[in-house]
Amino acid sequence: MARAAGARRVSGRNARFQEWEALLGNRAKRRRRGEFLVQGVRPITLAVARGWPVRELLYDAGARLSGWARETLDTVGAERIAVSSELMRELGGKDDAAPELLAVVAMPEDDLGRIPVGPAMLTVVFDRPASPGNIGTLVRSADAFGASGVIVTGHAADVYDPKAVRASTGSLFALPVVQMPSHQAVLSWVAGLRADGIAMSIVGTDERGALAAADYDFTRATLALIGNETTGLSSGWRAACDQFVRIPMVGSASSLNAASAATVVLYESARQRTAAAWHG
Repeated sequence: MARAAGARRVSGRNARFQEWEALLGNRAKRRRRGEFLVQGVRPITLAVARGWPVRELLYDAGARLSGWARETLDTVGAERIAVSSELMRELGGKDDAAPELLAVVAMPEDDLGRIPVGPAMLTVVFDRPASPGNIGTLVRSADAFGASGVIVTGHAADVYDPKAVRASTGSLFALPVVQMPSHQAVLSWVAGLRADGIAMSIVGTDERGALAAADYDFTRATLALIGNETTGLSSGWRAACDQFVRIPMVGSASSLNAASAATVVLYESARQRTAAAWHG
């Protein structure tokens, strides 16, 4: 189903197509262009609803588009490009069918000022995650359980890797997610918050933590740290912690996946905050 007359058309693996391929597979080029490719109805819908700048909308030139796709093309102020079904299938990340719509979206600045602050804020730090899928899953949980933001620190997988974006199921667009090269910048930010009267506590997760997660007061302002999937928290982050909490476990499992551990801590935080609001 053809869209507006005059829309650009791409039917071969030309330079434009290679740019889109690079957005999927090349972190350095994503960063250089300040753009990433978004796949999926829910992520695209949330990117638009939350006001992220959409620079290009790619649509399947050979498909009968749904009402959602037509409305998105008609209402979003982005360049519209008709792409052959074969090429859309390659860019869509699935082998079975071509997506009807893809979006090229601008990245926000990695600025800690994007994270809302307050006396009961809960911000999650994911230190040096190696798996983009784990980043996306953690962001999804942080969004679901009311965190104020997520900070990814150190040498880590990319927040805008397509696997991370897909795993977040759109939560990346609903929650501030910031990448920082090291813990020092985050600690400076925390020091500024403390100077402004926000008594933020830095809490690390560790299987040998002195407190069970349920015994820590998550109703206060908290920076909750989740370590690398294999090596845990860096020495710099460990030294900065005010407290360590553990997740009590039974059975033969020695530990939880990092994103799963974060989900448990986030749920406990949400449980405590809900209870405090109910009793307050």
